[in-house]
Amino acid sequence: MTLAMLHPVRLGAIELKNRILMAPMTRARAPSRVPTPSMAEYYRQRAGAGLIITEATQISQQGTGTLATPGIHTAEQIAGWRAVTEAVHGAGGRIICQIWHCGRVSHTVFQKDGEAPVAPSAVRGSIRTFTTEGFVPTSQPRALGLDEIPGVVDDFRQAARNALDAGFDGVQIHGANGYLIDQFLRDGVNQRSDAYGGSVENRCRFLLEVTDAVVGEVGAERTSVRLSPFSTTWDCHDSQPAPLYQHAIAQLDQRGLAFLEIVESVYESSVSGSAPQRQDGFGTDDVRSAYRGPLVLNGGYDRDRSEAVLAAGGAAAVSIARPYMFTPDLVERFAVGAPLNPPGEDAAVYGGGDAGYIDFPAMQG
Repeated sequence: MTLAMLHPVRLGAIELKNRILMAPMTRARAPSRVPTPSMAEYYRQRAGAGLIITEATQISQQGTGTLATPGIHTAEQIAGWRAVTEAVHGAGGRIICQIWHCGRVSHTVFQKDGEAPVAPSAVRGSIRTFTTEGFVPTSQPRALGLDEIPGVVDDFRQAARNALDAGFDGVQIHGANGYLIDQFLRDGVNQRSDAYGGSVENRCRFLLEVTDAVVGEVGAERTSVRLSPFSTTWDCHDSQPAPLYQHAIAQLDQRGLAFLEIVESVYESSVSGSAPQRQDGFGTDDVRSAYRGPLVLNGGYDRDRSEAVLAAGGAAAVSIARPYMFTPDLVERFAVGAPLNPPGEDAAVYGGGDAGYIDFPAMQG
């Protein structure tokens, strides 16, 4: 009997040969902010995934937050990404670009003329980021002016257009993990008193404006969104996440997206593959109830848990992150029950050269 994970699936306009996605993972291998030939090879090696979601890719210089991450806002970057998409498509794969603005998770050294990073409000938080001086505290952010927000929304729209011009099959809006969109969502960071702050509806406004702008540019069938309702990253917290995310997900459900990716809490494997409930009673089952479109789950999935949740109909697909760093042919190994490559040295995860990046062996035979 064919494994459920090996069945093809359609996510919006994108036809996938299987239901295992490669999750977005920052690798910091673009020292000049332009995708390199080694990055093209890295993604090509992993074209066996049903769909690759790229590492987070900044939409502007203002959106930059750490060393050696690629952008998609210059002609040179678009050309670099085109080499990546051609390599993946040549190997029979599908790939979308995750578009990203770091917000306050940044430093003045990355900003034009040494300006302060931007955020919904001037709330710094206990955050560190990588610069040429090492892992250092982020700079004090400034609040985006009301008149500046449409420009940032338009940067997301233009980045989506650039991604399709570079040959991507679609885009993913990074609304998770404590970055700018997540900062607007959560009242621990968003202390605005205007149309973008205060109520749940107001705090979701930026997310929905970005989504609508991207959908208007490239189509809902090529647009996805990533959210992380069950975790706090980069000191980005909320006092009542359940009503916040219930509203956000219900609104996204009306947009007809290619898919919604939900980052679950990482937890031990279970037979059911269902996520634990939060203390406030909000969990993955509530997401399933609120979101009627294709749902992708991410959260420490291995072969058995992936197959369990997919066979049970709990998701359209599952995305897997860290194991893909070390095992480029992960789906092929899942298919036959072969062991994965052991993890490499942690130092190879972020930055460095080709060692620990594109030199992991494929399965023999």
